[in-house]
Amino acid sequence: MNEADGHFTLLPDLAVRPLGGAVIWANDEFFAEKENLINPGVPEYRPSTFGHKGQIYDGWETRRRRGAPGDDSAIVRLGVPGVIRGVVVDTAWFRGNYPPAVSLSALEIRGYLSAETLACRTDWVTLVDRAPVAGDTRNPFAVDSDKRWTHVRLTVHPDGGVARLRVHGEGRPDPDLFGLGPLDLAALENGALVLDCSNRFYSSPNQLLYPGSARSMGDGWETSRRRDDGNDWVRIRLAGPGLIRLAEIDTSYFLGNSPGAARLTGRTNDGTEVELLPRTELLPDTRHRFPITPMAASVEEVRLDIYPDGGLARLRLYGELGA
Repeated sequence: MNEADGHFTLLPDLAVRPLGGAVIWANDEFFAEKENLINPGVPEYRPSTFGHKGQIYDGWETRRRRGAPGDDSAIVRLGVPGVIRGVVVDTAWFRGNYPPAVSLSALEIRGYLSAETLACRTDWVTLVDRAPVAGDTRNPFAVDSDKRWTHVRLTVHPDGGVARLRVHGEGRPDPDLFGLGPLDLAALENGALVLDCSNRFYSSPNQLLYPGSARSMGDGWETSRRRDDGNDWVRIRLAGPGLIRLAEIDTSYFLGNSPGAARLTGRTNDGTEVELLPRTELLPDTRHRFPITPMAASVEEVRLDIYPDGGLARLRLYGELGA
């Protein structure tokens, strides 16, 4: 994959299972289960591992159509609905059984419809026109749409196997629910987004904004060891301009590699910097909760500095939307 073609892959994968994504329907999954499409890890392959239906693949694979009309499809409910900037159709390990072409469409659904009802809908909007793909390859496709989507449908033409589907974009909350009750202004599902960071050697900083608790050290953000006098940092665009009341900096699972200290700085819409949390020592493997002194002005971005490097599981910034 050309780096220029896949720049959107730095954005979070809105469909991945740890974010709550689910493959809710497929018209065929004879050789390999549809659920594999959104597994978080890289596809694996063990040669000569045969089950009752043939070689076992870490992906979704349909039977050979043998001239039967139509194509095969799978529907994914995004874990975080939002704006899709690009998708990657990964055909890793599928060499003689990958589809010649794929396409992708999407829907925004309010409420909760059954998978069967969604499969019969005729108002799916095409985001990626039918396009050729290569086997055993990460095939990237940019998407030009600023609309919010809740579901995507991957279609393989006419059949075959796909290892993973990555749907990269920015979270957009349900406008009917947004702002009801306490709000985590740094949550990916509420529309927060990592804008930049100093280092992403071991893992993506997007995981700082994931819902739920981290399940392992690999489920957070970890930087490489610094050999200079600097420190690592990450910039986050909040769900909206807001007043932060409570910060949670979680070093769970990071024991010998947690940061020694952290600092939080906010930025208002006129560029003014506001200190939210002064440089404060951190403990390993601990959920730290710090009250934030009420501010007179809302902030729209936050910079988290860690000293000098290391790993964090999650960052929560609780508050309310402000002017």
